Amino acid sequence: MSAATVIAGDAEALAVAAELAADFRKDAAERDARRRLPQAEVERLSASGLLAVTVPAEFGGPDVGAETLAEIFRLLAAADASLAQIPQSHFVYVNVLRRQGSRRQQEFFFGEVLRGKRFGNAQSEAGTRHVQDIRTRLARRPDGSYVLDGVKHYSTGALFADWIPVLARADDDHLHVAYIPRDAPGLTVVDDWDGMGQRTTASGTVRLESVRVPADRVVPHHLTFRGPQLHGAVAQLLHAAIDAGIAYGAMAEAVEFVRTKSRPWFESGFETAAEDPLLIQRFGELAIRVRAAEALLREAARAVDAARAGLTDDTAAEASIAVAAAKVTAAEAAVEVGSALFEVAGTRSALDSLGMHRHWRDARTHTLHDPARWKVQHIGRYVLNGTRPPRHGLL
Repeated sequence: MSAATVIAGDAEALAVAAELAADFRKDAAERDARRRLPQAEVERLSASGLLAVTVPAEFGGPDVGAETLAEIFRLLAAADASLAQIPQSHFVYVNVLRRQGSRRQQEFFFGEVLRGKRFGNAQSEAGTRHVQDIRTRLARRPDGSYVLDGVKHYSTGALFADWIPVLARADDDHLHVAYIPRDAPGLTVVDDWDGMGQRTTASGTVRLESVRVPADRVVPHHLTFRGPQLHGAVAQLLHAAIDAGIAYGAMAEAVEFVRTKSRPWFESGFETAAEDPLLIQRFGELAIRVRAAEALLREAARAVDAARAGLTDDTAAEASIAVAAAKVTAAEAAVEVGSALFEVAGTRSALDSLGMHRHWRDARTHTLHDPARWKVQHIGRYVLNGTRPPRHGLL
């Protein structure tokens, strides 16, 4: 891979994202239909410099704000929700290094990211009691290094990664993140993801069998949650941006289809479907949903930026609640608009060959990452009783 561009700031980052999104949109339906993994597109993301936009300025990065980062993800997801999902964990684990990495670790890994290297994800496990029941073990050796053993699922980005951050428990049962080279002996990435949506994320299995890990590749992630933090807020903000992008992309495709292909219902008395007042009403309702999701996404991103500028328990809580509200609204909008697409576009839109169903499948799959009902609970507790949300990384 050739050297990556270093983006200068927020405006350039948004311009690059918009240009890439326009290109990625062209073949999104075909990639989904054939489950053609977007290796070339991911390489373009790396080369563009977008994957390094949150590297701190002191290490040579543009350090863009959360509002810009969320908009990058929204633009990409509106074009191809699978492609937008792939780098989500990359930014999460760049953020882990910002929070808990040593100076030496930051210098090394931020340098890697600026050169276009990608982080994957080996975090979730299947068959455990719950999502935070992490059984992958990081055992210390006499020389101070570690050995890593475990099996991970839903490992989005791992297949395309240069480095795979692995969430594991050390001998003291505390959570750590080990950054493992993609080609490390004992590490296997299995492309066995068969979800109905987000088909080309390659969110398969990672197997770790006696993987040797130098001590300087391990970060004490558990320390992140001992004080006010934005780890969960940033991660969830990107999920909200993906959902908002799916909603926008589905509506945009519905608009184009109705304008150019849908026939008017014979009782309407109009020559085109776009003149039908009942369709106009429904598009108005859907547009309000999408605009609300986008507005709350921007508000949440600004709350994250404000909290980062002055991090306290109160500002962190406000950011988490703002992101939770954005995530709930964006998830609802993505599922509703992805389904309503067929309602407004008509029978022909259901043809498998058109691939328009990918929007709903992507929305329905992506919104299962964590239950929105618990976000509503935390919002209610915060508003009614002033109870700050918990520090567990999912808010």
